[in-house]
Amino acid sequence: MKLYEYQAKNIFKDKGIPIPQGALAWSSDEASEIAAKLNGSVVLKAQVLVGGRGKAGGICLVKDSDQATQVSSKILGMDIKGLPVKSLLVEEAAQITREFYLGLTVDRSRQKNILIFTDEGGVEIEELALSKPSVIHKYEIQSSQDIDAILKDIKGKLNLDGSIFNNLLDISKKLSQIYFELDCQLAEINPLVLTREDKLIALDAKLIIDDNALFRHEGIASLSEVVETDAIEAKAHKKGIAYVRLQGDVGVIGNGAGLVMATMDEVARAGCAPANFLDIGGGAKAELMKNSLEIVLMDPQVKGIFINIFGGITRCDEVAGGIISAFADKKITLPIVIRLQGTRCRQAKELLEGTDFNYIDSMEEGARKIASLVGES
Repeated sequence: MKLYEYQAKNIFKDKGIPIPQGALAWSSDEASEIAAKLNGSVVLKAQVLVGGRGKAGGICLVKDSDQATQVSSKILGMDIKGLPVKSLLVEEAAQITREFYLGLTVDRSRQKNILIFTDEGGVEIEELALSKPSVIHKYEIQSSQDIDAILKDIKGKLNLDGSIFNNLLDISKKLSQIYFELDCQLAEINPLVLTREDKLIALDAKLIIDDNALFRHEGIASLSEVVETDAIEAKAHKKGIAYVRLQGDVGVIGNGAGLVMATMDEVARAGCAPANFLDIGGGAKAELMKNSLEIVLMDPQVKGIFINIFGGITRCDEVAGGIISAFADKKITLPIVIRLQGTRCRQAKELLEGTDFNYIDSMEEGARKIASLVGES
């Protein structure tokens, strides 16, 4: 679960992490009023749950309340990566002398929590990791108690005086407490800025909470908002279908996450790239199978489909019925390879006899067949 910047900053403020003065505006009039109260230059920041706001024109510096009215009216309602801007965070502008990046996240390759720090904040950390990896410092961290040792090492790599370092230590401890207490997958300040007054302020805030831990955080869970950045995924999820869109050309449908992922691996091994992950789950009926096919076919990149079902509580004849129904309603010319094994697979095969589907007995053979057919098409 992602939090909006203003929501994350409210948590920062409660924890004692310094943030700029500001407030949330839902209209250009509100933005102007907030700017007038701050009495100076302010930053207008679109509140959407995607990155790249600045590049899209969703973050603007204005000099006064009059300009805030004009600019906020343009930002409100604009579209950023498919998401409409409904609100703005209006904050006092900071006089910046230095920028840092401070974040905690999960390193899945090492199966560890890590703290990441660099004195080149304000840019996308992924890009910096590719262009200047030596300036990024990473440390394994098990709890907020590890911060003292980590910051001692960081201090030796930076030119920071005592008071500024102590502030950095304090903010790092508080951010790590938020990370562990709220079961975060990411807690990030980018940039953490040093002002002309030698104060450290969290100019931005990003928190992503582990969905599986939301039952422990009712207050956080209540902030949840359904936001989809992909139209096909949004439609699939409204229908209750476990679907993730990818970048390949072979649609994959299976039952059970393990089988679907194995099928995707076989498709890749056969020389094609999976276009999606779609799991119909156990006990799927014909209607779900039909809906799933329709979802996969919404993706214009799909050039063929591999359906791989192992029937346990799922009846293969129900799956076959859903496939036939989907093709009866739509004129579909894409190659389809089907592997149905398990409960009532013989009846399923009988239903599919005489159709144009390619019925295959093994997953490996099916992956090779769909790759061949997609290549020919």
